[in-house]
Amino acid sequence: MTETVHRRFRRQVAERRGLLLPGAANALAARVIADMGYEAVYLSGAGLTNTFLGLPDLGFVSLPEIAQHTAAIADVVDIPIVVDADTGFGNALNVQHTVRVLERAGASAIQLEDQVSPKRCGHFTGKDVVPASEMVSKIKAAVDARHDGDLMIIARTDARAVDGFQAAVDRAGAYAEAGADILFIEAPESREEILALPKAVDVPQLVNIVVGGRTPALPRAELAAGGFALVLYANVALQGAVYGMQNALKGLMDAGIMDESAPVASFKERQRLVRKEAFDDLERRYTAG
Repeated sequence: MTETVHRRFRRQVAERRGLLLPGAANALAARVIADMGYEAVYLSGAGLTNTFLGLPDLGFVSLPEIAQHTAAIADVVDIPIVVDADTGFGNALNVQHTVRVLERAGASAIQLEDQVSPKRCGHFTGKDVVPASEMVSKIKAAVDARHDGDLMIIARTDARAVDGFQAAVDRAGAYAEAGADILFIEAPESREEILALPKAVDVPQLVNIVVGGRTPALPRAELAAGGFALVLYANVALQGAVYGMQNALKGLMDAGIMDESAPVASFKERQRLVRKEAFDDLERRYTAG
């Protein structure tokens, strides 16, 4: 039997080898990530908010917007998609609806967090969390809602910044007992805290490295040896893209001219990434005499 994309991701997570998980803000970024040979992609709520709305990560995106982008990514890549679903857009009943919508859209894993709504970026100040019991109910609802048992539920806690490291670990344990497949303790603040997490709760874990954020960056090899299943760089592609756009546009402004000798992707490369040639072949096929 052919291994489904969901089952493949579940197997990859179980290996706990520090799988690098780059984030995409849109389908083109996901195409680049898949084209580079990465084994999975993360639809970043922060990245989507920044690029689609031009706003900060303060809970502005909606479920239909996330579902639309999930479906667009699923249509152009064949690697597992991890989807950031923020707080699940309401209570446990809303979470059930969220999981069903995103599963139909093509998610292989759905991330839910325990922040008070409207949430904010995990590396911003001013966060707060709901009671652990409320999040436990949401996780149970998410687990019950999935149709494919290989769809994975990721439980994120932001309690480290609110109640301290041990409180975050305690919440993670409760979320695992509720049925979460992967744990995500957001924003540990030292190497010691990071490496303590896989030992604290024996469930596959994700570590989120935010370039410029609160969590120190450790080498993937060290994180894999420490027992992490996933190493998330949710917005490194976006930050690189912003840097590239700024530099290209500055070059254009300074010189008043730009061609393919500039440090930009070529026209040909841009068309290759969106598979223009394949669509040309389809057009010839459907218009053949």
